[in-house]
Amino acid sequence: MVDTDAGSVDRLALAVLVQYRMATTEQMHRVIAPGVRAEQTRRRLAKLCEEGLIDRITLPRAGRMRVWFPSLYGVQVASEWSELRDGRSPKLLSDPTAARLRAGHTLAVTETGLAFLHDARRRGDVCRPLDWIPEVYHPLGGGEAVTPDALLYYRRAREGGGGGAMLRAFVEVDRATMGPERLAAKLTAYARLHQYIPAPIPGTQRRVGLGEVEEDWRRRYPIFPRLLFVLDGTGPAGIDNRISALHATIQIPAVAGFLRQVPVLATPMAALRHHGPTAPIWHPIHDTDQKTGWMHNHHP
Repeated sequence: MVDTDAGSVDRLALAVLVQYRMATTEQMHRVIAPGVRAEQTRRRLAKLCEEGLIDRITLPRAGRMRVWFPSLYGVQVASEWSELRDGRSPKLLSDPTAARLRAGHTLAVTETGLAFLHDARRRGDVCRPLDWIPEVYHPLGGGEAVTPDALLYYRRAREGGGGGAMLRAFVEVDRATMGPERLAAKLTAYARLHQYIPAPIPGTQRRVGLGEVEEDWRRRYPIFPRLLFVLDGTGPAGIDNRISALHATIQIPAVAGFLRQVPVLATPMAALRHHGPTAPIWHPIHDTDQKTGWMHNHHP
């Protein structure tokens, strides 16, 4: 159901832009008000722009696409809201030039999130706009970190009412701007994160079981989120090469162990857009001849 209260929808629009960094007019319409006329969304965004909360650029493609992003003032306002207080400092696209340089990848990440959001609405599952959180920092020690393109929270509906299973996923959106080997190295980094135990600080160790210090990710998640790669920016042969590069990492013992415990899947962006994420479009990295939906467990 669409919230018709203007203040609530304005608040959601600004919160989405602060969290997502950037979205087109059409993407914002699909997020905040899919049940009303698109013209109402355009007027709402123009009003927020007049108030100095958001800014815009126009990209010379697809009939001069208008793209929106939060202003410094908008970030300052929204950062005080409880729904955005998760310990992260919102990143600001400081000006139209910075926004234009980031547009391709950022809009692809937003589009990926919308695929999950739309599918949840269709299925009666729970995935709200702010359940898609870009660029959540996960330290690896020594100044290194894993920062997925997005972290997804998704709750499946339970037949007969009541809450269903909560699913979490790290999502990487690859637009073929790096070679297949560098893409595969991301999988190696996630395997390191799965095993990473921070150096203990005297008097502050978190101990579990028989006195062992726990992995750092357990502070945030009851189980390690599944890992989804969405591949774009190249043709079918390029997609196959990238999936093969991911699959080749099973020769690394740490990655092989990781794949036995965490579902890792990949799909082309085109398939995600056309069929939706719950369709059998995902290749499990441990066995890329298979295709399945993203929600199932896929361990060898």
